[in-house]
Amino acid sequence: QVQLAESGGGLVQAGGSLRLSCAASGRTFSSYALGWFRQAPGKAREFVSAISWSGGSTYYADSVKGRFTISRDNAKNAVYLQMSSLKPEDTAVYYCAADSLPYYTRPNYGTHDFGSWGQGTQVTVSS
Repeated sequence: QVQLAESGGGLVQAGGSLRLSCAASGRTFSSYALGWFRQAPGKAREFVSAISWSGGSTYYADSVKGRFTISRDNAKNAVYLQMSSLKPEDTAVYYCAADSLPYYTRPNYGTHDFGSWGQGTQVTVSS
């Protein structure tokens, strides 16, 4: 089991940038694909981005492609989401998550693939 804790959220103007961090505990952190999801008020949780356990593959929702970048640092047990050109519609609680299966690279990712979740960090983008 991997324990996850997000940080870095806040209030930013449209067009600005934020970098979210997710610190993980657990010796097997490097074995799992990691993902970022978000949930806006009244909406379902949606996939934002994921990175394979090796770091060799990254995945993005169409709505953030070209604006967000996911990365991981296994030495620091951390995963990051660099968000640029932020829009008001990016406003949501952002969650990081770890895949349910170690050493497994999926063709794509959804909420049902992740078994460990952080508590979330609020991102608010003002217009």
